[in-house]
Amino acid sequence: MQKKRPKESLTLRTDRAPIRVGISIGDINGIGPEVIIKALRNTDILMDCTPIIYGSTKTMAFHKKAINDDLFNYQRVTDATDAQDKKVNIVSCWNEVVDIQLGKANETGGKYAFLSLEKATQDLAAGKIDVLVTAPISKETIHQAGFKFPGHTEYLADLSGKEDALMMMVSGNLRVALVTSHIPLKQVIEDVTQERILAKIQELNKSLMKDFGIVRPRIAVLGLNPHAGEKGEMGNEESERITPAINKAMEEGIITFGPYPADGFFGSRQYSEFDGVLAMYHDQGLTGFKSLAFEDGVNFTAGLPIVRTSPDHGTAFDIAGKGDANEQSMRSAIYLAIDIYRTRKFIKEINSDPLPKRVIREEKKSKFF
Repeated sequence: MQKKRPKESLTLRTDRAPIRVGISIGDINGIGPEVIIKALRNTDILMDCTPIIYGSTKTMAFHKKAINDDLFNYQRVTDATDAQDKKVNIVSCWNEVVDIQLGKANETGGKYAFLSLEKATQDLAAGKIDVLVTAPISKETIHQAGFKFPGHTEYLADLSGKEDALMMMVSGNLRVALVTSHIPLKQVIEDVTQERILAKIQELNKSLMKDFGIVRPRIAVLGLNPHAGEKGEMGNEESERITPAINKAMEEGIITFGPYPADGFFGSRQYSEFDGVLAMYHDQGLTGFKSLAFEDGVNFTAGLPIVRTSPDHGTAFDIAGKGDANEQSMRSAIYLAIDIYRTRKFIKEINSDPLPKRVIREEKKSKFF
């Protein structure tokens, strides 16, 4: 009989203990299960984390067979607290046999993606897992299943009690965050306000320090219009909204530069001079980012009390079940979640008991103080 993990282990773990990584399965008709299998079948990853997949063993077995995999091994657990280190664990969120139709965007795929995500976030809130990595969902099919949010970012912000979160794409030292994310392009101009830009600069600065351990981050802000407005010839949003937000951030001690024209900024590799980049809208930031880092890019939801990452690609229905999906982005998402969790923990520890401030009376003040 399998020995259960003691309940107290969730609070008495040592610094050397693997991070408990919850993984939602994504759309079961897409490549989510495949990239999970490929990312976890090399057991070296188990030295750093204890993976806990939210789905079903039957579903994972179906995908394992579809791609003719003979390396991926796993065990079924009834609850995340039963997960064993150095093994891949699957929490069954459903027991029925599901009609999986690889490559098909349908409500069934959305239904089980939602079930997986719900259970994973419940366990994250309960402290049963340390971080969450989400496999790709189809916004169309998950909405058919009753999901009422534009995407993972907005869903997790709502669960965290925040009106908004910061969507950030990460690949090594390239970090691109967005002022607006999953909204129509015609709505961008209305939403890109001075107040919102400043709030995103502040959030990005906090994340670079807290999540990536950068002491004095350098942030670049992109313009909204072509050529960053060309001094008003192509729009006034830069002079009326973006530049005032940058100036206000600088007054607060945040090292911020811009606005930069997006095309030249990415094309000339100017991004390498900065720790973070703030783009005005989804395609402006992600087109440049994915052109540079599509294979290993990671979507990180910053500004929340929890750690959530995801591969930077979608469901890729066109190649589902063919064994052609590249798992590097999923692997990078797992490792980034681990790194951010450890960085947050380290920074919290070194700031938890700072040296007391030394009070010196005026008459005893030394020239050295």
